[in-house]
Amino acid sequence: MPGATPGTAPLSDHISGHISASPSVTPLAAAASPAPVAASPRRQAPAERPWLAALLGLALAGLAVFIALPVLALLGMSLWDSAGDFVGLAHFTAYARSPNVLNSLGNSLWLSALSATVCVALAYGYAYALTHSCLRGARLFRAVALIPLLAPSLLMAISLIYLFGHQGLLKDLLLGGNAYGPFGIVTGSVLWTFPHALLILSTALATSDGRLVEAATTLGASRWRVFWRVTLPASRYGLMISWTVVFVLVITDFGVPKVIGGNTQVLATDIYKQVIGQQNLPMGAVVALILLLPAVLAFVAEQHLRARQSANLGVRAVPFQPQPSPVLDRALFAYCALIALALLGVLAVAVFASLATFWPYNLTPSFKNYDFDLVDGGGWASYGHSLVMAIGTAVLGSLCTFVSAYLVEKPRQFAAARLWLNAIASVPMAVPGLALGLGYILFFNAGWNPLQGLYGSLTLMTLCTVAHCYSVAHITQLTALRQLDAEYEQVAASLGVPFWRTLWQVHLPVCLPTLLQVAGYFFVSAMTTVSAVVFIYSPETTLASLAVLAMDDAGDIAPAAAMATLIFASAALGRALLGALERWLVARTQRWRRR
Repeated sequence: MPGATPGTAPLSDHISGHISASPSVTPLAAAASPAPVAASPRRQAPAERPWLAALLGLALAGLAVFIALPVLALLGMSLWDSAGDFVGLAHFTAYARSPNVLNSLGNSLWLSALSATVCVALAYGYAYALTHSCLRGARLFRAVALIPLLAPSLLMAISLIYLFGHQGLLKDLLLGGNAYGPFGIVTGSVLWTFPHALLILSTALATSDGRLVEAATTLGASRWRVFWRVTLPASRYGLMISWTVVFVLVITDFGVPKVIGGNTQVLATDIYKQVIGQQNLPMGAVVALILLLPAVLAFVAEQHLRARQSANLGVRAVPFQPQPSPVLDRALFAYCALIALALLGVLAVAVFASLATFWPYNLTPSFKNYDFDLVDGGGWASYGHSLVMAIGTAVLGSLCTFVSAYLVEKPRQFAAARLWLNAIASVPMAVPGLALGLGYILFFNAGWNPLQGLYGSLTLMTLCTVAHCYSVAHITQLTALRQLDAEYEQVAASLGVPFWRTLWQVHLPVCLPTLLQVAGYFFVSAMTTVSAVVFIYSPETTLASLAVLAMDDAGDIAPAAAMATLIFASAALGRALLGALERWLVARTQRWRRR
């Protein structure tokens, strides 16, 4: 899973932090059905229908091949054996009888629940400080809290090894306990999922109705009583959504339990062992489907909660304006500073360890650990492959999601095809990266598939990463397009302007900021992803994130920290460059936004 990875990512919120959308365009919007067919002031020109039909057909075929069919291949492999004979539920029965299945399932559930509870509790206090207090340096604290979105979850786990491992700086704080196991999994999971919970909770608290707080204060209620009776109940849906999102992120994450999980068995590592360790694809498909079940249930619950949350927000709501409270503001400042220092400290330890000559005996800074050609993982070529894939993912993903969102929202014909297109585009939100990657093995490595030549190539890995992150980007683009009044299309139709001209001259320029933000999201996700591509790479297409896994397996922890640090720096630099490009293009081509 990417640190997002970030991430990741079965739900629309896995990677929401990567897309710094404007307030009117939120990536946390729930998937919605296409706009209803409305009457047009002019019949669509006959020449336009074939083009629209061809675009819809191409989009449906592309999403079916790269999203729907790989997921269906999982089901097929679980019901058929390697010889092609139908075996029904025999694989499920065999897995259920294995001695460790209950341990894996139980560990996955309780560790994910505990991680989600701790993470949401910490993030709620942080979000409350950002939105309901006069916190000094609120923008800085928010920026620091979002930094883990740019790093793979592996970086947090590696840093915890240097802090609490057998030769860690703070190992004595464990009082003889072991960092490799539940402690490491929960701590690492909380660290890399904290930004995801914070973004959801900040949005929920920022939409609090100021009239209710003002009324309670006028009636003499103390600030503590206002919090318990007004603020907390009003944000209950945000709390439940964030808990659900973090739970799914943790239960489907592969990086943290792989690096610091020790002998603690979870479903995510079970899939890896079945596929890579034992070459047992049918059993791997069974575990992937079991892992898919809680993700789907959580996705359904999240959509239901979002609908309730939206219905709960009145049209006459007034934004809450916090009033100064010296004692509370200082306490919240100390709380946020403590969490921010913890996040920065964990990242700083990994960076320092990557520069240490030989931990912990010779801490003299050097670039010895950055000589990746001397260790396992593919060397510097892996980093080059990651950059190429990240750039390709950013370009292809942003363009494809914009086109699919346009086809869902703007045309007024082919309602059934648009509905199917939107449904398939929403599937990756409920599919863990490991399950999708295994589906790519089963589908694209099949002898009958004419696309078998793509298997193991950087092209297929790029397509898999785009598919893994597709839903969030699609919904974000869809939300941006829905900000445009339907009168644009009506006026263009009345003037006889073809849809492609309106798309090029109106929709694309107006949605350009969102398009670049989505490109940044795809770039960061591609740099940090692990689970979606861990099954489909070849020795010639190893990625930087996969090199971190290989180095960790070989015991080269310092080079692994160095590569993870390089991934973090590259993701941050790429996101900053795209942000600068967005500001430059908007300033030169869209001055009307400043009016």
